[in-house]
Amino acid sequence: MIAKLTGFISDVNDKSITLDVGGVGYEIFLSPGTLAGMLPGDIPTTIYTYQHVREQSLELFGFLSYDTKKFFELMISVSGIGPRSALSILDVAPLESLVGSIMQGDSSYLVSVSGIGKKTAEKVVLETRDKVGKLGIEGDTRNVSGDSDALAALQALGYTLMQAREVLKQVPENITTTNEKIKFALKQLG
Repeated sequence: MIAKLTGFISDVNDKSITLDVGGVGYEIFLSPGTLAGMLPGDIPTTIYTYQHVREQSLELFGFLSYDTKKFFELMISVSGIGPRSALSILDVAPLESLVGSIMQGDSSYLVSVSGIGKKTAEKVVLETRDKVGKLGIEGDTRNVSGDSDALAALQALGYTLMQAREVLKQVPENITTTNEKIKFALKQLG
């Protein structure tokens, strides 16, 4: 099992990077949010990896932190959630917010993931609610449903999902209502 790689990013494309480790290039699939921050260069980069073995392929999925990798592994342990869906889940909100929403039994973040319907989202919450607390990741239990409502409102106003997610990550903790979050986000988006 390949658990972690350190090397130089030689290529970045729309779904993965190529990490050059001692002259060997490893293709590593990343979430779109993580991928957006990747640039080819001479700076050593460490990526925690999950090696996914299928009948006809061997794929590496990468994460910038060990906690994110553990959460990913928990997500794919649920029947019906594959590695690509789990990467999409990681891109919906900050890890702490995802953990907090699952701990509260709220599936609203998961429903916003393409390919995951309400029943599957509820199944994920049901199957992982007790396990997610054991990962040792501090969950953000602020008004989680307010974040998903604000996300939907910003999308309805014409902002992309990525723009809405990024600006909602900047909302200070003292802003708790959905309306206040939307107002703050609109000011930031200018």
